[in-house]
Amino acid sequence: MLMTANEPAAAGALTEGEAAALYRLMTWLSPAFPVGGFSYSSGLEWAVEAGDITDTATLADWLDAMLGDGSGFCDATFLVHAFRAAEASDEARLRDVAELAAVFVPSRERQLETTTQGRAFIDITRAAWDAGGLDTLVAACGTPPVYPVAVGVVAAAHGVPLPATLHAFLHALVSNWISAASRLIPLGQTDSQRVLAALEAAVVATSNRALHATLDDLGSATFRADVASLRHETQYTRLFRS
Repeated sequence: MLMTANEPAAAGALTEGEAAALYRLMTWLSPAFPVGGFSYSSGLEWAVEAGDITDTATLADWLDAMLGDGSGFCDATFLVHAFRAAEASDEARLRDVAELAAVFVPSRERQLETTTQGRAFIDITRAAWDAGGLDTLVAACGTPPVYPVAVGVVAAAHGVPLPATLHAFLHALVSNWISAASRLIPLGQTDSQRVLAALEAAVVATSNRALHATLDDLGSATFRADVASLRHETQYTRLFRS
């Protein structure tokens, strides 16, 4: 028999709001959520072909840098600022964040990756998980929201807490990178989980840093990863779109 939302929670159980937020985050940032993340490698395909990534150790090092010093931190920061602007209904601020995030990518393929996933995320959540005011927030962006901005806006519209949203987003980002690498190197399932476990502290650190970052703190020092993303555009044999 299905329980109703009005039934009393057991001692120590999640509140109704906490349970709803967790349920939605687990759905929206699951590999099964159809935003097409499996189609992209964020330049990892070229890095594997070039010999930069050959095993779990080199993969973990590469992803640690991408997370803390590259697109991971930048995307996390954009998510934070988009969330806060949406939560405050500050349309001018949201537009500024969305426009900056849209141009803050190093290659044409990364632009395709983040805009395509952002569009899919908005369309699917609006169709299945609509929230009051979401259409207004999306329109306020002034440009199709890139993926981290889309996640921030939707989470704010649904009242999902920012720290949990950010942590789940970074976990999903790293998981997608590892999934791509597991098919390219290749890696077994156990080794893939070892890499994910090794990056746990880096995810926590990046999340905490992004929560306190200003837009002036944005910047990337992952030049080799940026080169990988650029060179993937002309790579002869490709499994992924980026």
